[in-house]
Amino acid sequence: MSKTQTINQSASFKKKLVATAVASAMMGVSGIAFAQEGVVEEVVVTGIKASLQRAMDIKRESQGVVDSINAEDIGKFPDTNLAESLQRVTGVSIDRSNGEGSKITVRGLGPDFNLVTLNGRQMPTSGLQGTAVNASRSFDFANIASEGIAGVDVYKTSRATIATGGMGATVNVKTTRPLDAPGLKFTAGVKGVYDQSSTDSDLTPEISGLYSQTFADDTIGVAVSVSNQVREGGYRQVSVPDGWHTQGTAQRDGWFGGFDTAGSTTVQDGDQFLRPQNIEYNFTEFRRERNNAQVVFQYQPIDTLKATLDYTYSDMDIASQTNTTNVWFWEGERVNGTTSKWALGGKNNATGKNVYYPIVFTHAGGDDTVFGVGNFAQINENNSVGLNVEWEATDNLTLTLDFHDSDAESKADSPYGNNNVIQAADYTQRMGATVDFSQDFAALGVLSRANPGTYLDGSSFTAASLQPTGSSLRNSIFENDIQQTQLSGNYKFDDGLIKSIDFGVGKTDNNIHRGLMVAQRDNWAQANGNPADHRDEIFTARSITGDFDAAPGSGVDAFGNTFAQFDRGFIFSFQDAADDVVAVQAPINSNNPVNPAVWPCEDRFCVTNNWTTDQATEETYTSVFAQVNYEYDLGFAVADGSVGVRYEETDVVSSAKVPAYTGIAWTGANEFATVSTPGVFEFTNYEASYDHVLPNFDISLKFENDVIVRGSISETIARANYNDISGGVALGTIRNTEGDASRGDPTLLPHESTNYDLSVEWYYGDASYVSLSAFQKDVDNFVGITTTTETLFDLRNPSAGPRAQAARDAGITDNEQIRQYILANYPETTDGVSRINSVSADPLIQFNVTKPVNERSAEIKGLEFAVQHTLESGFGGQFNYTIVDSDAEYDVTEFDSQFALTGLSDTMNVVAFYETDSFQIRLAYNWRDSFLINTNRQHLNPEFNEEYSQVDLNISYNINEQFSIFAEGLNITDETQRTYSRYKGALQSATELGARYNIGARYTF
Repeated sequence: MSKTQTINQSASFKKKLVATAVASAMMGVSGIAFAQEGVVEEVVVTGIKASLQRAMDIKRESQGVVDSINAEDIGKFPDTNLAESLQRVTGVSIDRSNGEGSKITVRGLGPDFNLVTLNGRQMPTSGLQGTAVNASRSFDFANIASEGIAGVDVYKTSRATIATGGMGATVNVKTTRPLDAPGLKFTAGVKGVYDQSSTDSDLTPEISGLYSQTFADDTIGVAVSVSNQVREGGYRQVSVPDGWHTQGTAQRDGWFGGFDTAGSTTVQDGDQFLRPQNIEYNFTEFRRERNNAQVVFQYQPIDTLKATLDYTYSDMDIASQTNTTNVWFWEGERVNGTTSKWALGGKNNATGKNVYYPIVFTHAGGDDTVFGVGNFAQINENNSVGLNVEWEATDNLTLTLDFHDSDAESKADSPYGNNNVIQAADYTQRMGATVDFSQDFAALGVLSRANPGTYLDGSSFTAASLQPTGSSLRNSIFENDIQQTQLSGNYKFDDGLIKSIDFGVGKTDNNIHRGLMVAQRDNWAQANGNPADHRDEIFTARSITGDFDAAPGSGVDAFGNTFAQFDRGFIFSFQDAADDVVAVQAPINSNNPVNPAVWPCEDRFCVTNNWTTDQATEETYTSVFAQVNYEYDLGFAVADGSVGVRYEETDVVSSAKVPAYTGIAWTGANEFATVSTPGVFEFTNYEASYDHVLPNFDISLKFENDVIVRGSISETIARANYNDISGGVALGTIRNTEGDASRGDPTLLPHESTNYDLSVEWYYGDASYVSLSAFQKDVDNFVGITTTTETLFDLRNPSAGPRAQAARDAGITDNEQIRQYILANYPETTDGVSRINSVSADPLIQFNVTKPVNERSAEIKGLEFAVQHTLESGFGGQFNYTIVDSDAEYDVTEFDSQFALTGLSDTMNVVAFYETDSFQIRLAYNWRDSFLINTNRQHLNPEFNEEYSQVDLNISYNINEQFSIFAEGLNITDETQRTYSRYKGALQSATELGARYNIGARYTF
């Protein structure tokens, strides 16, 4: 190949990149003419095809493996939710919350291993868990509306110039910049959302607008975008919320009784059964309101200097009410093997014995049928202020200073906390239950107490027999503040092998505060044991089966007999139930041993911000990086790429509030309790630091026939979750010889991955290409658990000191008699009644402390195939398929704790579209194979998500150049999401999500 040919070939790639840049800058304009080598060309920049062309050109011209999504027009992102769009990127799959895309998994690595940036800046994250402090670093895309987004880039391979944290991928969300598209740009949209997931569907509004204008000969630019979105939805679910137990046939009189196996020719002693803890029907209705706003001011007084000041705001309010019907299978009651039916699940490797799970499960005992109400209300708020100054110091040198101060906060939006539950029960009707697990939705039959062997349809259950039985109020907060400063530069060379050098230094301060308090009472029987004391009018009966679309209306017993499914639930509000309880129960105070105070207000339900779990983590990342970008003519192809290295040092300070422990009290024969000063707490502080050198190497061979072969090698890190690096120590059970405790470890090293990528791409036409990629990630430092023996807080063992020894010297060996001896002979060290306090002469008690440790490694391999094809006729489509495999997969034949990667699954996407100047239609199909959700859902049994697919449809019509109308449908085939335990027949949950439809209009000029 001659030198002239090489120049032309390189220029053709650059020409396409220029066209892409211009098109991206001019989103919202029907076309623009520009000169390139003396030729006037017209670039069409609107519509699906143009969006795909821009994304394809970014992929083609990028170093390493990058996939992109671009808005079809200003204010018109392809999907209503960013995560829903990202799931269509090869290798990306999503987790859903309330039927809406929430978090992403990339190439088998879950949300905590992916970094999300906004215009290149690391964004704070926030969120709440129901019953514990949030520990996750993952970003929730549900907080961001798509209307103000210009594009999203997914960096699957790392660069020295990219911040650390994205071991799976770094996802950069890009917003509109006015000076990139000079002139007046305006779009306004209105949408009505009809969500069939709600049992009482109403049309809810969404409005959005984006304004961009430049002034003073395009030296000043202002852009403002706003959106308000309201959605009302819900779901119906049947589940085994408290998990599955593994139980042996030999446990005849042990935990939960035993299994009768009389008459069985297959079940042998030593075989095991999976047994559900309970069965529950859940009906949830929610309201979500999301507000987004961004203001951008740009000033470019001279061609070589440009300053950008921006402010981004988002908040999302989520409120939901849940009503449940629940049947528990209580301790000490026999599981009736003669009226249950079992299926062989597999073997237990440790014993070589068979393990069975129920097709029909009959439990011969229990008397309570529980009805619950839960209120969940929280608000997520994000603020970000940023300043970027770009200066072309010379024709070759460009310097950029970027700073942002961003915060995110999630907190309760209710006086009762973010997660609160009250339960009521009927104790008069039930004596046993049967659950038919043979169908996708489990069917519950409640056995009658009055007529043994018959099933109740629920009509005999009335409000008059109900009494509240327990409550739990949880209040939590999560705050994340980030300050990030980076000074970077780019130096371009006029000729030679090296095209340019990128370099820079940066500092990031990441501060996290997490708090939790719980006010819980598990048993009100003594104070609220009479149903007649409670108002019947607060309870409203409802049909269970009437609210399900796909669930069965009947079940089958072990003999094939059909029974009517239990069909009675009760709706009641949390407020009514709380008022009812307070009105009838005994006064609550700390001196009442029968009814101790567990609510801070004592005489009513409430929560406070006096966190019992109060943890803070401060991380400081200091970095320096350099990257050399090169290009060379090999004769048969043009080779370009980069070689870089990033050095990053991290300092960690973790602190946590712990009670001011003063000793241990011996309160019963084998019962011990910690003693602390009420209302007094101490903070434990731990510090750590570590550093990493992270190299990267990329090479691309660009052939004349528009074929590109890429290779990349890089090292990346992702830091451990906030629980694992917390600074506190939590004390658990204390026995007469030792105690249990747990702690985090701030000295944990991040997860480290060495990444290998190889891809072949052929760009054979306008917005058309085919690619095949192979990748491998060798990951170290996954977190496991270890146990050490330590003494803590100078706590001493009163059952092993000189007072106890004096009793033993007197010939007393029984623990309770030793206690009585001490109470009688050492009254000055006791409360005179029942409690023996530890003293300085007692020996220190040893605690078995569990803590996280870097001990696991895993290898992830995969293939990604993608094809995108468009026709002049307006038809086009996309197809991609990802295969992911790992040596850290869950083994269902192992019944001990094990390490496995969650979220690992194959994925497939198919998108077909047709567009003309005035009409667009797009049909999208997304499929994700089954994957592991949790290695220990409960009782050392896992939870898997069954394979799931969804079909979405979008149709729009341009009435004229400015005005268009559209309709969208999500999950239009009304798919059900299902999870299961160790075997597919062991249902964990089945959830009806329903379809969601949007209609709306947009005006643009």
